[in-house]
Amino acid sequence: MPISASTANHPNSPASHLRGEYESQKELFQAQPPLIQRFLEAQARQLAEAMDQHLPQTRFVLPDRVIVDISAEGKGHPVSIPAEFREQMAGGFIDRLTGSDIRFAIRQRLAELENETRRAVSVSAGLLRYATVMYMVHGTLPDGRSVTYIAAEGEEIPSIPQSSDLEPESAITARTDAIVEEGPIEAGRGELIVPYVPAARRFYLPQWVAFDDKDRLLVNSVSEAEAHIASMQRFLAILHTGVFLAPYMVADDTYQQKRYGMLGQIVNQGRALARYTTGEIIQTIKHRAATHDLNRGLSLSLPYFDDQSLEIKTHDFTVIPAGRIMFLPAFVVRAADEEQAKVAQDTRLSPSTRRHLLAELKTLEKAFDTAKKNR
Repeated sequence: MPISASTANHPNSPASHLRGEYESQKELFQAQPPLIQRFLEAQARQLAEAMDQHLPQTRFVLPDRVIVDISAEGKGHPVSIPAEFREQMAGGFIDRLTGSDIRFAIRQRLAELENETRRAVSVSAGLLRYATVMYMVHGTLPDGRSVTYIAAEGEEIPSIPQSSDLEPESAITARTDAIVEEGPIEAGRGELIVPYVPAARRFYLPQWVAFDDKDRLLVNSVSEAEAHIASMQRFLAILHTGVFLAPYMVADDTYQQKRYGMLGQIVNQGRALARYTTGEIIQTIKHRAATHDLNRGLSLSLPYFDDQSLEIKTHDFTVIPAGRIMFLPAFVVRAADEEQAKVAQDTRLSPSTRRHLLAELKTLEKAFDTAKKNR
C-alpha cells in the first residue's frame, strides 16, 4: 500500500523513522574528520566488492578513532577504538563450506558490532554500514537522465516513458544522451560523442535500451538485448542489496531516483524482449510448418517478463503431442486459447504479468487463426 504524505510525515510512521535514521547517520558521517571519512570509504569499497564478487568471506578494518557524539554546532571529539576490535572478518569456514551469501554474513557482523557496549565500536560499525551502502548506490551505479514514466491502465509499475515536447531531437548532445568514447584514433583530440536514437533517450539509461516503442530491435542481436537486461538486473540487485544492508537507504533521494528510473526501464524492455522473441517463435513455427517439419509434435516455451522477480521466464505447454500427427494451424489456436484460460486463473503471477502473458498468447492465437483472417 502506498504511503500517503500525511502518514509519511507522522513522527511515529515507519517512513519517518527511516528518514530520521538516515539523516542521523549522514550527519554523523559528515562530522568525522576527512581522514576518517576516506578510511571508511576505502573499507566500504572493499565490502561492496566482496558482495559483488560473491566471496565466501572478507576482512575489513575499523578506524582507530571516531567521533561518537556531535554538538549543536556539528563538532565532536574523536574517541579511540580498542586495538582488539579493529580487524574484523565476515564469513568463515562454515560459510565457505555451505556457500552462504556474503551479504548475510556482512550484515550480521555489522549488527553484532553495533550492539557492542563500547560506544566507539558501535558507532564505527554504523558509520561503515552507511559508507558501504552510500558507495554502492552513489559510487558504483551510473547516474541517468531525468525521466517520467506512466503506468498502463490497470498496472502499478510506471514503465511507459514520456518525452517532453521541449526536448530537442537533435542539437548539442549531453553526456546523458550519448556514449562518450575516446578510441586510439581520437586519443588526444578529445572525446567522441555518439548520440543515442530518440527512442533510447526517453529512458533513464539509454545505453541499455534495446527496443523502441514498436518492439523494433535497436541493437545488433537478441543476445545483445539479453545482455542489456542482465545489466539492468545487476543495477537493481545492487540497489536491493543496499536496502538489505541498511533499510534507511529508502530515504535517500538518489536511491529513489535510480530505482524509479531503472525499474520502469527494465519492465518496459523486458516485456519488449519477450514480445520480440514471441514474434520470432511464430515465424519459426510457420517456416517449419511450410517444410512439413512439425508432424511429429510441437511444444512451446513462450517467454514473458515477470515484473515481480524482474526476469524473463517461460510458459511451457504442448501444442501437438509427440507422434505422427499432421500439423494444422488450428492446433496452435486451440492450445493458445486453452493456455489463456489457465493463465487467467494463475494467482502466482502479478496482475500486470498475467496481462502481459495473456497478450502474448493472444498474439500467438491470432497469428494462426486462419478462420478470422478469411472473414
